Amino acid sequence: MKLGLVTPVLTLNPRAHNAWEEEAGFDDVVAIAETADRLGWHHLTCSEHVAIPRHVAPTRGSRYWDPLATFGYLAARTEQLRLATHVLVLGYHHPLDIAKRYGTLDRITGGRLILGVGVGSLKEEFDLLGMPFEGRGERADDAIRALRESLSIREPASYEGKYIVDPWALQNPVPIWIGGRTSRSLRRAVELGDAWVPFGLTLDDEIRLLERARHSDGWARRERELELVLYAEGVDPAGDPAGARAAIERRAEAGAADVNVRMTRRSLAHCLEQLAAMVEIAA
Repeated sequence: MKLGLVTPVLTLNPRAHNAWEEEAGFDDVVAIAETADRLGWHHLTCSEHVAIPRHVAPTRGSRYWDPLATFGYLAARTEQLRLATHVLVLGYHHPLDIAKRYGTLDRITGGRLILGVGVGSLKEEFDLLGMPFEGRGERADDAIRALRESLSIREPASYEGKYIVDPWALQNPVPIWIGGRTSRSLRRAVELGDAWVPFGLTLDDEIRLLERARHSDGWARRERELELVLYAEGVDPAGDPAGARAAIERRAEAGAADVNVRMTRRSLAHCLEQLAAMVEIAA
């Protein structure tokens, strides 16, 4: 089982963050990333929102560190840890912007980027950025196809045009993980992605969606197995190792090869302790 860390401090989720994170600084994030890297965690995450409407903040939170700036620094402080955008909102960006910026990041990190993407659901943020909200799903599908062609150089080239994006990603291809909470997000992952990374769903709901998808024509047409990255919240590996083990095992039984873990943590020291305990359980 590969462990992904839902990174503390970077996002203040009113449902799940702990009090110490409100005053924590970036030095704490660096310590967490360096420890996760040393312990062999597979990846850590950073989400994207530009500006949250005040009336939405009590449910979604108001703090979202920028993934590109955050990962650019953490890349220099880690060696093996992969860096996963969870998720980048496709509707906020031109695909070539993503290809240039995150392709550069992948090259800088020696091929450690995981490009997690989503369609987005916060209309007020689309309006603020001057981006159309309606039809965003279809445009997201086109953006994913464009990223497949522009993130990495393919030999022989599948497309020759007037422009070239240089530098490009080191990985060929960069893994593209599709996030979401709907059956449409799973269908998008089946048709266009390397992995499905659901959030905001119960495990039982995820299993039901997967059971239906596995019988679809799109699933049958895939050349390689769709990777499943399932979410485990409120895990306490140091205080309740049996409960943490059960959470991991249930997701493995559902077909997950990776799990994104949000652990309880009372302080930075407790968070670092939890990182080590979780590795022992997953092993």
